[in-house]
Formats: sequence, C-alpha cells, structure tokens
Amino acid sequence: MKKSLLSAVALTALVAFGGSAWADIMVGVAGPITGPNAAFGAQLQKGAEQAAADINAAGGINGEQIKVVIGDDVSDPKQGISVANKFVADGVKFVVGHFNSGVSIPASEVYAENGIFQITPASTNPTFTERGLWNTFRTCGRDDQQGAVAGAYLAENFKDAKVAVIHDKTPYGQGLADETKKALNGAGVTEAMYEGINIGDKDFSALIAKMKEAGVSVVYYGGLHTEAGLMMRQLADQGLKATFMSGDGIVSNELASIAGDAVNGTLMTFAPDPRKNPAAKDIVEKFRAAGFEPEAYTLYAYAALQAIADGAKAAGDTDPQKVAEAMKAKGPFKTAIGELGFDAKGDITRPDYVMYEWKKGDDGKYSYFEK
Repeated sequence: MKKSLLSAVALTALVAFGGSAWADIMVGVAGPITGPNAAFGAQLQKGAEQAAADINAAGGINGEQIKVVIGDDVSDPKQGISVANKFVADGVKFVVGHFNSGVSIPASEVYAENGIFQITPASTNPTFTERGLWNTFRTCGRDDQQGAVAGAYLAENFKDAKVAVIHDKTPYGQGLADETKKALNGAGVTEAMYEGINIGDKDFSALIAKMKEAGVSVVYYGGLHTEAGLMMRQLADQGLKATFMSGDGIVSNELASIAGDAVNGTLMTFAPDPRKNPAAKDIVEKFRAAGFEPEAYTLYAYAALQAIADGAKAAGDTDPQKVAEAMKAKGPFKTAIGELGFDAKGDITRPDYVMYEWKKGDDGKYSYFEK
C-alpha cells in the first residue's frame, strides 16, 4: 500500500513538473483583423495559424506546442500599443506581425522592453530594423530596396512623362513614395507633383483636377489598396488616362473589387510570387483545399513562424533573445518562401522585388501577374 501511494505521489509530481517544464509557447499574431485592411490581417492570421498547426503536428518547437493568440490592431498605432501590452500580460514570447510599419515600429519598443521577439511579414519601412533593437526581424524586404526598383522602372519606361508622386502620410506610404522619388530623381527625372492624402479619404476630385492641370500621365502612389482603388476609379471617371503604379500595399485581389475596370494596367512592385515556389506547393494546396487563397503575405506569415521554430532549434532554446541571436548567426533557414538568412539588423539577406501588372486572367477576373 505504501509503495503504491509513493508511486502515485511520484507520478503526480512528475506530471506537475512536466506541465511546468513543457508549457505551451505563446505566439502572438497581430494585424488589422478588422477594419479597411482586414484582407491583409486575414493573410497574417491564416498564414501563422496554419504554420503553427503544421509545426505542432511535427512535434512543435523543441518539443513544445505553439499556442496562437490573436491581436487586432485595426492598422492603428495606438491600438497596436494596446495589443502589444496585452501580449505582454498574456505571456507571449514571440510575435508574428504587425502589418503596418506605423504600427510595427512603436509596438516593437514595447516588445523589446519586455523580452518579446517580433518578426513582421509585411512592414517594410527601414526604420523598423534600423534602430538597433535586438528583437526586430522581417521576412519581407524594405522600402529603400522596393523604391529603388520602382524609381528605376519609371525612369527607364516613363522618362518623358509627367509623374505625380502621391502618398498617404504614413510611415509606410510616405516612406515608399520618398524612396521611389529619390531613385527617380537620382536617374534625372523630376516629378511634376508631390502630394499627400489622408487615410480614409474618399473624394480625390480636387487632387485629380491638379493632376490634369499639371499634365500628369503617370501616378505613383505610396499607400494601401483601399485609397488606391478609389483613386484609380476616380481617375478613370474623370477622364484622366494615367498609368497607375504602387507598391506592395496594394497586393490584394480586393483592389480589383474597389477599382473595377480601372485596375487594368496598374503596375506594382512585390517580391516574386511565393505561391509559385516549389517549396510551397503542398502548403498552397492545403490553403486552397480549405477555401483560402494564400496570396500576398499569407506565406510570409507562414515563413515567419517557420523561421522562429528553426531559430529555436538552432539555439537549442526557446528564450527569445537566444533565438534572435541564432537566427542572425545560423541561417539560412528553409521556409515556404525559400531560404531566409537574417543580417545583424534582422533584415533578410536576399531582398528581391519585381514588377507586376494588373490585368484579366484566364478566368476573366483581374489579378496581378509578373511582367
């Protein structure tokens, strides 16, 4: 009887110890789950959740299971800070997100102060990784790289055109517009207009009137698909035939539903379509079987969690700072978007941007296709 009782006590102690030693790894996924940019929030959420399910099914991170916690920042910096503080209270150690640079930058300071690792699939403003924080990583490129590609393309293909450079006054939108303008000016082309709009603006008639007066035939826009789509539609409605170009903030098929036929011919910079990467074939099929098209940042979010898992494996530890050190020193790591290595700042070591054009596909629907 005593022996049985002792065994029971020992077993209870072992279970209790095991529970504390092998607790879930809390991973926060943050982005605009609701609001006008919810299409992008869904990409981050779906990508990270599928990666967590697949990693857990394969044994987890160093034997520990991932538990995903969602934070809705509605693309608002103040709400992003609230999400960050809630993640701290919830015991989150790793964050996949945020989407907007203007949210990621202030949130990253909360994370850094509280020992939380952050990797964004979408925030491209250079400032995010330029401040010397230990915890900032991204699976996407940077606006200075993207702007260089856009500016060079404009200078080569629209050298004699009158270009309007427009932005939405956010760290992402204005940052990308400024980098594109810088590259354009460096190639000897001066823009005819440089203007800012406000997030949420819906009437661009006054701006378009100024474009007409300036003889604009090319519009470069730094911002997101919501305002871009409305601007395209109004340009067409008001009879200004201008080539529209933007960046990775319009990489959503939702753009076509806003702009209608006016989206046709729109140019856009983004990385090579990760859905076409052979390494992602099975993952893409899994998303599609579940009724979700893994466009734009879906696979970037999936890859972010893969990188965390591989970094933890390389470190032999799930301590966020040790994982950060390992990710910079022991890559590249195989992910759904290809092999990713990280430099001392947390930027990927293989940035790549190409040009896309929006047009109708074989199914008769508008989407973006690499030129």
